[in-house]
Amino acid sequence: QVRLVESGGGLVQAGESLRLSCAASRSIFDINTMGWYRQAPGKQRELAAVITSGGNTNYADSVKGRFTISRDSAKNTVYLQMNSLKLEDTAVYYCNLNRVYGVVYWGKGTLVTVSS
Repeated sequence: QVRLVESGGGLVQAGESLRLSCAASRSIFDINTMGWYRQAPGKQRELAAVITSGGNTNYADSVKGRFTISRDSAKNTVYLQMNSLKLEDTAVYYCNLNRVYGVVYWGKGTLVTVSS
């Protein structure tokens, strides 16, 4: 079993930055993608950013130009640098890991609150 441990959430003011981290509990050799999803109060969970094993990235339109996803393969860790945070970025952010053969893991989530 693989656990994903997220960290870095918190309370910030609009315009400030946060960096989220997600580390897998053990080495995994067949990672397809790692990413971050988020769920705002009363809304469905949505993709924020994803990175493939080859380093390709994809972002939700709402975070393009402000968020950057990166990965340290040696540490099985994925990061989400969030700049110029907006009120609407307030959500629980979930780490996601997809293995090549379809196995999916989720973290428990970390809360990001952006205040005015």
